[in-house]
Amino acid sequence: MALTYDELSSTTEKFFVKKLVDNIFNSNSLLQRLRKKNYKAQEGGTHIMVPVAYAATTAAGWYSGTDTLDTTANDQITAAAFTRAHAYASITVTHTDELTNSGDAQMIDFVRSKVQLAEMTLKDNLGTGVFNLGTDTKALIGLRLAVDSAGTYGGISRTDYTWWASDEDGSTTTLTLAAMNAAYGDVTIGNDKPTVIITTQDLYDSYMALLQPQQRFVDEKTADAGFTSLLYRSIPIIVDSHCPASNMFMLNENYLTLYYHPKDNFRFENFIKPTDQAVATAKIFWAGQMACSNCRMQAKLNALTA
Repeated sequence: MALTYDELSSTTEKFFVKKLVDNIFNSNSLLQRLRKKNYKAQEGGTHIMVPVAYAATTAAGWYSGTDTLDTTANDQITAAAFTRAHAYASITVTHTDELTNSGDAQMIDFVRSKVQLAEMTLKDNLGTGVFNLGTDTKALIGLRLAVDSAGTYGGISRTDYTWWASDEDGSTTTLTLAAMNAAYGDVTIGNDKPTVIITTQDLYDSYMALLQPQQRFVDEKTADAGFTSLLYRSIPIIVDSHCPASNMFMLNENYLTLYYHPKDNFRFENFIKPTDQAVATAKIFWAGQMACSNCRMQAKLNALTA
């Protein structure tokens, strides 16, 4: 007896979808790091509101004896607002597919192939989305907009509030250690410093060429996760295949979060049959947004040639 659609749905969700989710995150270096470090549920509301601290307390200082202490309040915190992005992938089985792949084992193998295609699509969409410039307004608000020296991000204008601007080097065309050192220094305050560098394969190779063989230290944690990396000032430099050409991002991941809606965190919607087609379709949904809460601690070099 052939599988019913209820059985096919339960089999797909139980055996394939969890693996699909793991493969999506583990195939993209930045997504993988965000999932491990800062993957947070955020439910409800029209926007994801991210608190942003921008000023120190003015009512502070030294005192002696019976001095009157200042208790004047000052504005210190605002919020950046981000709308959720919504992604999906469909798994469609036609009636002719059912006839061709008769038998439970054959049908399960066929659906496995369909799930793998959905996986590849979601991998590419999410992987590309984290670098979105904002031109695709339905996609994630990506790094090229989050890590920038101009424009509006999260509803806050960098023209009006310069503390919201990132460090951007758009003039350096040849990768040098001096240029990297300058960017690194601009976004380092004490022990608060970049935690990872994301770039392209060509620029990764250019960085490797700058180093003496004995200086090519590898980050073992990143290697264990399946990605090859070198170290720069003890932080890993990692290739992300979705990183746009000419770009190198110095990121402080303490302020970078991938938010997801718990009701649409790769939710699997069972196979259904429309009344006017000989097909059955299941869907996988994800909703969320990537948000930076401290843009001035991020840097990029975006005019580099390999």
